[in-house]
Amino acid sequence: MKRATYICMLLVLMASCHRPMKVVEKTSTVVVIDSTLDLIQDTAYLSALSPIKADLEAKLEVPIGYAPVALEVHQPECTMLNWASDALLAMARQLSPEPVDVAVVNIGGMRCEWPAGDITFRHVFELMPFDNMLVVLTLKGSDLQQLCEIFAYSGGQGIAGMQIKAIGDRVMQQEALVTISGKPLEVDKTYTVATSDYLSQGNDGMLPLKNYIKYWNSEQKIRDLYIEYIKQVKTVQAKVDGRMGI
Repeated sequence: MKRATYICMLLVLMASCHRPMKVVEKTSTVVVIDSTLDLIQDTAYLSALSPIKADLEAKLEVPIGYAPVALEVHQPECTMLNWASDALLAMARQLSPEPVDVAVVNIGGMRCEWPAGDITFRHVFELMPFDNMLVVLTLKGSDLQQLCEIFAYSGGQGIAGMQIKAIGDRVMQQEALVTISGKPLEVDKTYTVATSDYLSQGNDGMLPLKNYIKYWNSEQKIRDLYIEYIKQVKTVQAKVDGRMGI
């Protein structure tokens, strides 16, 4: 027993005597990604992949709706942000187990504009190449008010189901008058907000979304819901209606 104890103590002492490891030298190599790499490409693999790629490309070009005019992306309010938030609110209301008051999307999530004409699967994948899920959050009115004031100060985001009118000096703390379905927001009430799981973590400056009281995950990708929405309505259109009055 004493021998075992002695061995254990010796091992501990030996371990404590080891000097900590540290980087003493580092090197790097630049690998140029250009046509010179074509010489080492796996042609057999590319040949096997070719029919799959062709099939996928054909499916991406299938029209699912039609846009009479182009949808643009810019702040404070634009047709693409309004369409994306309206579509998200509509699909959330179809899926959520409880009523949904408003929807919020971020301009950073809109990765392209859509031209007038046929809208295809490719257009939707280019708009939203992410796997973000639709979630519905229950927020206190005070947190939703703070979120709207952040929007007013930062230049605008995509909203549906509510209207923001900025007041005050933007150099100082921005204030905002917020109405939901035409009624003034009440800070003591709770509201349900459809958004993405990414934004629900407070990303893109939307910290008040982290204060949710309840959280429901649809487990459906927003991109897929946009596709379904377009199939339902056929015509892809939106207008700037003053919902982001800043």
